[in-house]
Amino acid sequence: MKRAQVIGLLLAILAASPVNAADLVLTHARVYPSPEAAPLEDATVVLHDGRIASVLQSNSNPGVAASNSAQVLDCTGMSITAGLWNSHVHILPVQLLHADEKTGAELTRALQAMLTRWGFTTVFDVASILANTNNIRTRIAAGEILGPRILTTGEPFFPAHGVPSYVKGYLEHNRITLPDDPTTAAAVQRVRRQVHDGADGIKIFAGSIEGDDVLLMPLERAQAIVAEAHHLNRLVFAHPSNLAGIQIALDSGVDVLAHVTSDDRAWSAALVDSMRAANMALIPTLSLFDVEEKKAGASPENEQKVVDRAVARLHAYAAAGGDILFGTDVGYIYQFDTTQEYTLMQSAGMNFPQILASLTTSPARRFGVADHSGRVAERMDADLTVLTGDPATDITAFAHVRYTIRAGKIIFQALSRSGLRSSPGRRMRSPDKQQP
Repeated sequence: MKRAQVIGLLLAILAASPVNAADLVLTHARVYPSPEAAPLEDATVVLHDGRIASVLQSNSNPGVAASNSAQVLDCTGMSITAGLWNSHVHILPVQLLHADEKTGAELTRALQAMLTRWGFTTVFDVASILANTNNIRTRIAAGEILGPRILTTGEPFFPAHGVPSYVKGYLEHNRITLPDDPTTAAAVQRVRRQVHDGADGIKIFAGSIEGDDVLLMPLERAQAIVAEAHHLNRLVFAHPSNLAGIQIALDSGVDVLAHVTSDDRAWSAALVDSMRAANMALIPTLSLFDVEEKKAGASPENEQKVVDRAVARLHAYAAAGGDILFGTDVGYIYQFDTTQEYTLMQSAGMNFPQILASLTTSPARRFGVADHSGRVAERMDADLTVLTGDPATDITAFAHVRYTIRAGKIIFQALSRSGLRSSPGRRMRSPDKQQP
């Protein structure tokens, strides 16, 4: 069906309630409604009032009309998925710190380079400065900044005197102080305070790397923090560092493991079974390990060995049916291009539906919003990612984004049909000592 015919049908069939100038119509797209559903070819998606009004094959009669002022996007050759989630980011780059001193345009550019240019409509920030992140969230909600929905843990929880040495210089350089709770009671009080101030989750460092050692959080402290967070209906993320950190996360009731581990101690079948029995979600962050090894000057052989270990951990948990959430740790690392992460996840044995689930339905379910987010269907949130290619045939197409749409509004638009604003691998530049 020709574009003009589609628009004609949309204009010809009037809905019971009028639609307004904010309507957005995407035509001639390949639509992936959910990881389990077959794609819809040559489909039209109508967005109205921040919701998906209809999803139609172009030879169908639409149930909702668009106004004459509706914006129509011809998505011929493109693929549409539900808006992508990145479940492990940090609102910590210098371009996002001290947001009260920055303009909306500056913050929009920073969020685009780091997040929305890669198709993310929702992110979970799992360690930042809560007041600063709240400033950004408030201004996104007001329309001053174009950005994703941001869920946040705010400041993380460490073992006593356990703020990692590898970030201390960055924090001092940028006038940031992270809390160092002297007692377990003080940590529990801070859980209450952060939830009151808007934290959507809580993050603990079950294991904090100090040079060649790992400082473990005492189990009693981890259990108290997790118990209080659960009492306040908040999920808890854990940074594990090693197998002992994973065990602390398990024994304290943590909900989401923020990384795989990459040391030479493999995950046993018994450990994987314990994680599955605890209904623990896993965020792999595989590309992180490659970035860290390069930064440390490791040989190519050692670098590959570390990455292979991380991939093997993901393979073990995904093959066992574990819940996988996509995440990259951007904001700590400055490799914003997601191509490598998708490639590594595929090398761990994850197929297209599994990777799509990790980006959409799995985080929506895990974080309690599956009734209105994570699928392309009527009455769901109008959060969409439009890709220039087909990720079912080339998994790296997830990184080639044409439009990122949040609540029916375009928050990122690539300058060309290629979907690339600049060359792949573009990083947010920052001076030395300003990158954590």
